[in-house]
Amino acid sequence: MMLGMPNSIFIISMVMMGISMLVSLILKNKFNAYTKEILVSGITGKEVAEKMLRDFGIYDVQVVSVPGFLSDHYNPANKTVNLSPDVYNGASVSAAAVAAHECGHAVQHATGYSMLEFRSKMVPATQISTNLSQWVLMAGIVLLGVSSKWSFVLLIGIGLFALATVFSIITLPVEFDASKRALAWLDKTNITNDDQQRKAKNALTWAATTYVVAALASLITLIQYIMIYLGRRE
Repeated sequence: MMLGMPNSIFIISMVMMGISMLVSLILKNKFNAYTKEILVSGITGKEVAEKMLRDFGIYDVQVVSVPGFLSDHYNPANKTVNLSPDVYNGASVSAAAVAAHECGHAVQHATGYSMLEFRSKMVPATQISTNLSQWVLMAGIVLLGVSSKWSFVLLIGIGLFALATVFSIITLPVEFDASKRALAWLDKTNITNDDQQRKAKNALTWAATTYVVAALASLITLIQYIMIYLGRRE
């Protein structure tokens, strides 16, 4: 059983990687398609972000451009909404959806949204656990094959990996809530018409799906490692 489990982890990892690549491809295609549709309001992602922040009474957050494709994010540490060039300068449905979503995180921060605060506090520890977990897990599996007395090494690896898994799960409500705030605001301000609102929702739904796949993959892998650990008694 212990010898078979690592193979099952590899197979499941490959399957989840395939699903992740497929979702990412669909997301990229959606955003590319919606980038060609110009907003009825004609405003850029930068203007969308600045307007949303003002509408929510947020004046201490800066909207900046950062390099990359879909590299958009909100940084609570320095209070910046970071938009990729296509979003920052674009006046498309994609640009509006992404810009509003990232501002949704700024609104969460300003209103003290508990899940965002919890997630932010987990970032330092999660970064460490992510860097160490795979090495410790591999060492634990190898040592466990030598003697069960080394099972504690695998257990440490599981603990590290579990922290990263919890982080990925906590990310889900944060992302869903940001999209909900963004779509409600876009609809209220008439920046998008009905058809564009539907497309903005579709784009953000696929973006959220990437987080769901990542969380599911992490959870499944964690369960597999736990099964290896428990199998040491057999």
